Amino acid sequence: MKISLFVHMERLDASQTHKELYDEFVQLCEIADEGGMHGIWTGEHHGMDFTIAPNPFVNIADLARRTKTARLGVGTVIAPFWHPIKLAGEAAMTDIIADGRLELGIARGAYSFEYERLLPGLDPWGAGQRMRELLPAVKGIWAGDYAHDGEFWKFPSTTSAPKPLQENIPLWVAARDPNSHEFAVANGCNVQVTPLWNGAPEIESLMGRFNAACEKAPDVARPKIMLLQHAYVASDAADIEQAAREISVYYNYFFAWFKNERPIHQGLIERLSEEDMAANANLSPEVMKTNLPIGTADAVIASLKAYEDMGYDEYAFWIDTGMSFERKKASLERFIRDVMPAFEG
Repeated sequence: MKISLFVHMERLDASQTHKELYDEFVQLCEIADEGGMHGIWTGEHHGMDFTIAPNPFVNIADLARRTKTARLGVGTVIAPFWHPIKLAGEAAMTDIIADGRLELGIARGAYSFEYERLLPGLDPWGAGQRMRELLPAVKGIWAGDYAHDGEFWKFPSTTSAPKPLQENIPLWVAARDPNSHEFAVANGCNVQVTPLWNGAPEIESLMGRFNAACEKAPDVARPKIMLLQHAYVASDAADIEQAAREISVYYNYFFAWFKNERPIHQGLIERLSEEDMAANANLSPEVMKTNLPIGTADAVIASLKAYEDMGYDEYAFWIDTGMSFERKKASLERFIRDVMPAFEG
């Protein structure tokens, strides 16, 4: 199982500037590359200081000059916010800049906050339909002389300018429900899944949906599946407890953004009180410790080995947690030093 890093700029309050956050983002990516991680993934979000990522191709173009060997992945672009010709061309240009290291993930999106601002009236179903139309169109534009007459986009014969450096940029689809898995596999795409804060039953279920999709498409070469998940490699018992509390706070904010009900000022959601967070028992520190690889290196290795045994091809260590840069950096360094060697080869 390959090991990668998943990272955005993120903050829960305005205690750090955006420039400080970006510099820290770059440092984490450089540590991942120097430590031999297989890839670095970053995504797309808009108008949210919680996950600051307005154009992942800009970040990846910068990382391409700062890293040497790591694959550089978009995890993911939000399909309904892109025209197929624009996405095909920007991805291809980024692949050239990155010397053929680009991997491209596509998703329907998750936050109604973003839908309301970029495509008012859009819902998850409509976003999913746009994703299903976008992906094959992008592949056609890369192949060249491709015309499209779809529900959402119509254009005459078009060829990507430029074309990607790689003959086939690896494509990933963020999938949860069985239909999304089947769409990805049928179109020859790899699958990215995240159980969020849910534990082993959800992780096993996601793999089951992927395997079922592969069985329904016996003529398609089996693609890869990646598990995206928060983790923390701790130094001692007290560190474990602190990490569980911090990740619990993070997921309380994640859930608040998803519900899209609290006031937002200057891109930041209204602060949650201790009472607000205590009311979400399913996001408690105890749940985080039970469901996520939060622990010493040996405990984290055991969790990841279980995922490897299930059949996961890649594990993306999601490092965004709301904790300080120093704590994220220390966890990443312990992960590289003490966990990754168990997965060499």
